[in-house]
Amino acid sequence: MVTVQFLPDNVTVTAEVGEPLLKVADRAGITIPTGCLMGSCHACEVEVEGEADPICACISAVPAGVDPLVINLYVDPTW
Repeated sequence: MVTVQFLPDNVTVTAEVGEPLLKVADRAGITIPTGCLMGSCHACEVEVEGEADPICACISAVPAGVDPLVINLYVDPTW
């Protein structure tokens, strides 16, 4: 199990490695906006602590070897 922390509201939930991020967020009561569900529209971009570039939550899963997984939710003003 991996601890997943969603910022800025500091909501924490546990998840299994390989579990889709959107499913984890939903279980935590977090809504991540989506558009295409294929990663091309970037509506679901989130920042992962320790990563240089944002990721698309719709096509990403909880990775192995990262605990806690800290995800910063933000609203893209261009979306």
